[in-house]
Amino acid sequence: QVQLVESGGGLVLPGGSLRLSCAASGFTFSSAVMSWYRQAPGKERELVAAISAAGGTTNYADSVKGRFTISRDNRKNTVYLQMNSLKPEDTAVYYCKRPGFTSWGQGTQVTVSS
Repeated sequence: QVQLVESGGGLVLPGGSLRLSCAASGFTFSSAVMSWYRQAPGKERELVAAISAAGGTTNYADSVKGRFTISRDNRKNTVYLQMNSLKPEDTAVYYCKRPGFTSWGQGTQVTVSS
């Protein structure tokens, strides 16, 4: 069964940094595009970043370009999201996902506040 477990969220001051991790299992991770999404209360879930199977290609939402970096370690079946220069508007629950899968993990809460 597919399992996606996000971790690394927390409370951080504006301008601070966090690194999120997503541990994946139940599918051939090294062949899979992986993505990070986020959702704030009352708002639509939005795509934040995506990375190709081998990690050679990445894409980012305009709102996070230059601040966030997606990466992966296929030997650890893990996707990361390094978040720098965090802003209050980055506050959301962050989820990892394989495109085409319908299931979501529990997500990890990121709160940026002073």
